[in-house]
Amino acid sequence: MERVEVGFPSGSEQCAAWLYRPDGAPKPRPLVVMGHGLGANREMGLDRYARRFAAAGMAVLVFDYRHFGASQGTPRQLLNIARQRADWHAAIAFARTLRGIDATRIALWGTSFGGGHVLSVAPDDAYIAAVVAQVPFTSGLSSALAKGPISLVKVTTIAATDLLLGTLRRKPVGIRLAGRRGAAALMSAPDVPDGFRRLTDESETYEPKVAARVAFSALFDAPARRAKALKMPVLYALCDDDSVAPVKSALRAAERTKHAVVKRYPAKHFDIYFDEVFEKTVYDQTEFLVSVLRP
Repeated sequence: MERVEVGFPSGSEQCAAWLYRPDGAPKPRPLVVMGHGLGANREMGLDRYARRFAAAGMAVLVFDYRHFGASQGTPRQLLNIARQRADWHAAIAFARTLRGIDATRIALWGTSFGGGHVLSVAPDDAYIAAVVAQVPFTSGLSSALAKGPISLVKVTTIAATDLLLGTLRRKPVGIRLAGRRGAAALMSAPDVPDGFRRLTDESETYEPKVAARVAFSALFDAPARRAKALKMPVLYALCDDDSVAPVKSALRAAERTKHAVVKRYPAKHFDIYFDEVFEKTVYDQTEFLVSVLRP
């Protein structure tokens, strides 16, 4: 397996990506497009999944959203939901141009906020063969209620400040991504700081804040609304003790998905990236992808 640095255009800017090509796999190969979650980049744990998928004979494209990681986009750390979903469409279009790739066997893999993106993007493309939504963000309202009222008020205040002042001075007002319960952070729960820190320690380009204005668009975003439009097989990988993306909301989305496979793990949101939970999860996901991406 080789991993090479590639890039593709999205809007007027370039997204940076890693392309994994499996050794000895027959051509044309299936390909998995992978994107991360809220304020994260490709260096934060995604290489582990990609190498497992490549070892099973699939090519993999792992990309950074614009404004994050190694991708272009100013101001930095601007988290715009519509732009990130446009990046997904651009990544899919780029994947279909790659030599040795079967354009009819492309799967989408998203985790956390990215899990919401793949649920929203996949119905727009009739040729997506499969979707993996790992601990997916399915309802902004459900995630906001899970934060508790103290954190919600703090986040709303900072987001309003960013909308008023950040847009006027063209320099976003930042908000922390992770904090304990009650903190002024987009993700706030007792297990969040330590769990998220394990991922951030793997990245040299990670920054702890994003433009706060995203809190309003995220609040009213609900990828679960598109569940009925998903016609391809969809694997939902869910953690029963998820404090960031409540499992009940994801289960309701799975119930409305025509070809849903649900895998549940007795774990917290960030446990899924590490140790025994990761091993079990990546085994289940690899088995699912190999089965649905057969020629």
